[in-house]
Amino acid sequence: MEFDLQKLVRENIQKLTPYSSARHEFTGKASVFLDANENSYGSPLEEKFNRYPDPLQWQLKFQLARIKGVPAENIFIGNGSDEVIDLAYRIFCNPDKDNVIVCPPTYGMYEVSANINDVAIKKVSLTPDFQLDVEGILNAVDANTKLLFICSPNNPTGNNMAREDVEILLNNFPGIILIDEAYINFSKQKTFIQELTEYPNLVVMQTLSKAWGLAALRLGLCYASMDIIGLFNKVKPPYNVNGASQQLGLEALQNTTLVNDWITATVAQRQLLIQQISTLSFVEKIYPSDANFFLMKVKDAGKLYSYLSDNEIVVRNRSKDPGCENCLRITIGTPEENNQLINLLNNYGQ
Repeated sequence: MEFDLQKLVRENIQKLTPYSSARHEFTGKASVFLDANENSYGSPLEEKFNRYPDPLQWQLKFQLARIKGVPAENIFIGNGSDEVIDLAYRIFCNPDKDNVIVCPPTYGMYEVSANINDVAIKKVSLTPDFQLDVEGILNAVDANTKLLFICSPNNPTGNNMAREDVEILLNNFPGIILIDEAYINFSKQKTFIQELTEYPNLVVMQTLSKAWGLAALRLGLCYASMDIIGLFNKVKPPYNVNGASQQLGLEALQNTTLVNDWITATVAQRQLLIQQISTLSFVEKIYPSDANFFLMKVKDAGKLYSYLSDNEIVVRNRSKDPGCENCLRITIGTPEENNQLINLLNNYGQ
């Protein structure tokens, strides 16, 4: 199947003249900046934040390129992954005409962003073991289907999608496939980033919010072909990632050893926590997880959620999601936090 990116892009986006900031237009060397109506005296902070940040975040991208083995030109950085999701709708989906496919239970912002952008959603539920219904997805495609969202490891179920299923879809789905790898650092499955040159319709999303511990900075990552990255840069706001987030993100990326230690500890705690909780009488099932959380089915999720909340532990009740009736999603905490959870669970119902 020959892939034609331009046929997928909205006509108004193809014709769009993007906003050009002062920092975009000037490429030389300068010591005096009188172009952007900034406060030339500085800011009331110790750090100098009176100048607009790099609109394309090149230093952050260069460091990511070294870590991920992907050219910086194939990276887009968003104000959280939610911006990446929203921009995909704006670029490819005509409101009140086009549609996208999501596979519940999955990350809720795919549907919320579709509703915001007035784009129809087609839901093809995961199988009972939370895998992709490949045949169902391909049967749901019509002439106006533009995007397919795949979350792997999946939120809220924690499992990876079978790689061969994803590859079948990459070879047969006529639109853009966005693979959300927010939790890939905790997984045994390798990333799809290295497949970008093989699949021109592939967009891989990652984040610095999870394993890297930078949730407050809102740094969502997107890897794709240069053509697709060019479209994201064309549509995004001029300074979508603030200077503080760029600076702190760059500092954090220097310390991969610490992050790898956290990942190892989290995976070990995940296994220990699952082992201890699985023996409890009210726990009916704990689903396999390759993330920094797990999903467990209990006899009465609402009652257990309230009990934990009353004891100052907050988990996520996912009982309203398809296939997740009476299920709680529990994030892996520190050993101390996990012990506190175990002690409460051991006392539950007594």
